[in-house]
Amino acid sequence: MKRLSILVVAVAITAFSMQAFAHGGEDAAAKAASTDNMKSDKTEMKSDKMEMKSDKMEMKSDKASTITGEVIDTGCYMSHGAKGADHASCATKCIAGGMPMGLLTDSGTLYLITMNHDNADAYNKLKDMAAKKVVVTGVTSERSGMKSIDAVAVKLADSKMEEKK
Repeated sequence: MKRLSILVVAVAITAFSMQAFAHGGEDAAAKAASTDNMKSDKTEMKSDKMEMKSDKMEMKSDKASTITGEVIDTGCYMSHGAKGADHASCATKCIAGGMPMGLLTDSGTLYLITMNHDNADAYNKLKDMAAKKVVVTGVTSERSGMKSIDAVAVKLADSKMEEKK
């Protein structure tokens, strides 16, 4: 904590000195560079704080869960919200190319689908189920706000069950 306080004071003194110098005739480019340096110092301080916090973060893990959702490719979904039958062929290509898969529930929760180290069969089946509604069973985890499911079993969702909802 003492080191952080000293760092904050040093950054403040440096920022004040650079501002005073800038008003004394420093050109605009040098002024912009000094502002960038101050921003990077603040970013470093934030990174240090985040590292301290991340040491305290723990993985939450449950017993086996069964989750129903649509298999999506995370790249297209995260960048422009692509999902559904209209995106099936693109999602299939992206997943085949190595894009990570996700399981998007009806409530909008997104799980990163991970491969079970002991048996990759369920994960590999999911690669051919892009844009389809599936039921995945596996251990769910959450770390740093990201949820995942380690796929151990998978099947297509029952369309009759979906119609009743």
